[in-house]
Amino acid sequence: MFSIPFENQYVTLGEGFFARTRPTPVSDPVLIRFNHDLAEKMNLDTVDVARDQLAQWFSGNQVPEGAEPLSMVYAGHQFGHYTPRLGDGRAILLGEVIGQDGQNYEIQLKGSGRTDYSRNGDGRSPLGPVLREYLVSEAMYYLGVPTTRSLAVVSTGDAVYREEILPGGVLTRVARSFVRVGTFEYHARRSDQEGVKKLADYVIGRSFPELSESENPYLALLETVIERQALLVAKWMQFGFIHGVMNTDNMSIVGETIDYGPCAFMDGFAINRVFSSIDQQGRYAYNNQPGIALWNLARFAECLALAVDSEVGAAVEAVRPVLEKFQALYERAWMAGMQAKCGLVRKKRNATPSQDLLIKDLLSLMHECSSDFTIVFYELSRLSDQAEKQDHEFLKQFASNQYAASDWLVKWRAALSAMGIGQKQRQSQMQSVNPVYIPRNHLVEAAIRSAEDHGDFSAFHELHEVLKAPFAEQKGRQEYQSPPNPEQEVKQTFCGT
Repeated sequence: MFSIPFENQYVTLGEGFFARTRPTPVSDPVLIRFNHDLAEKMNLDTVDVARDQLAQWFSGNQVPEGAEPLSMVYAGHQFGHYTPRLGDGRAILLGEVIGQDGQNYEIQLKGSGRTDYSRNGDGRSPLGPVLREYLVSEAMYYLGVPTTRSLAVVSTGDAVYREEILPGGVLTRVARSFVRVGTFEYHARRSDQEGVKKLADYVIGRSFPELSESENPYLALLETVIERQALLVAKWMQFGFIHGVMNTDNMSIVGETIDYGPCAFMDGFAINRVFSSIDQQGRYAYNNQPGIALWNLARFAECLALAVDSEVGAAVEAVRPVLEKFQALYERAWMAGMQAKCGLVRKKRNATPSQDLLIKDLLSLMHECSSDFTIVFYELSRLSDQAEKQDHEFLKQFASNQYAASDWLVKWRAALSAMGIGQKQRQSQMQSVNPVYIPRNHLVEAAIRSAEDHGDFSAFHELHEVLKAPFAEQKGRQEYQSPPNPEQEVKQTFCGT
């Protein structure tokens, strides 16, 4: 008989870190999607398990043997304001398994009912946000962006009451760790230094065991988290992704994208673009994301400071230079990625001043013309080293200033010539990092509307299949590449809680 080979570690931290919680059963669970590829990677042999049984487990109706369900407690800065007790208000951690790669995979149900941290919430999720997170998180994985992943979607057969009555859903999501900056804040802001050290030791032992040999493991942990966040946010920026709610409780310690609420990929480029309906001041706008990441990391540094050194002054002196590394790490990662997108890759991968300016000039021009972020780089990757008719498709993205775009192409080709990289090699490299398909907002919304309004999941399934191969053109799927018509444009995205 199939069983999940749980090897739970978070429970060893003790009751001060979580509350034991069981999922609340639903009336009619139906499995909408199960990620067999991810299950195999996690060492879950589910091939012969009936869909009805999977629906029972991943709705929360049945708790698999070996699971130790719990809801994690954490705090967090939300839009800059500290909330001392948040926690998993609608998520329940079942446990963790060791995958084929030897890595830990934590399994969590989202939308599975009330917990000790639900406050006035019902602990449920409408089906739409569940479908959105499945599509976008899996798309991020195939784009090569560190992310939590989605294992299953189940419809519940129960209504969820928000501004309107909506069908309910449960998402099973998977992470290397669900520990967040806010998890550390919960203990640090209570002056619970023992709790901070206990949590840090757990994270080091479980996720970064190599750090235990460092001269100061807590300082090494800070440095590792900073590096991972710099690389992560650089990836977001290179794909035009806006997280939407970069609160400290939504920042993963292991550097994965987590909590896909009002997130979005840009169509028309605007440097200060905001989609989130709750981000009224633009705190988490596209161009603010690197700065907010650093702000959040400063909060993490505050949590670890007294673990790094018990004397405050010495602790500050130790963590400050580590925090100051973020900007250089981010800029190096961002520029390396943008070089690759523009085909300006040298062996040493260091941008020259002229390359740096060329890339920034392109983004300024895209902002001025509201050019489609994804299509600009897709069309650029198809251009030859010499001016030709095909330039027209690239220039179309700069309708309000094609003269400046033509001038930019001249400079770009001069830079290519100076590098001496063969055209085929350069095009192949560019096409390996510039996607043809992203989870465009209007396509995701159309899939959600079809599912919620009509019980038709065909658009959801087909979009998911397209997004599994984002860098290769797929015959007959031009509609998945195209930007929205004006009446299709999605201008706001919502949290879903």
